[in-house]
Amino acid sequence: MLTAAISSLSPAAAALNEPASASGSTGAPFGDLLKSAVSGVDDLEQQASSAVEGMMQGTGVDIHDAMIATQKAGIAFELALAVRNKAVAAYQQVMSMQF
Repeated sequence: MLTAAISSLSPAAAALNEPASASGSTGAPFGDLLKSAVSGVDDLEQQASSAVEGMMQGTGVDIHDAMIATQKAGIAFELALAVRNKAVAAYQQVMSMQF
């Protein structure tokens, strides 16, 4: 259920849940996954903005559609923020290790 919700938010989030192929390749580099995830969040934000603008101008956008688009953008942003916080915490933990 959660996987379906995450994959509907961003194509990059869906790619994180897919296992690596059997040939041993690791897939896309982590940086590319992050770039596509940020791009997906930006796309959702733009869709929400245009839906709200369309609702305010009365160009046929229903309030329910605008609210759904806004909530999708908000959840996608919160997910991206949580991933960033975890990555920063992991980086700080690795940097504090003593060899």
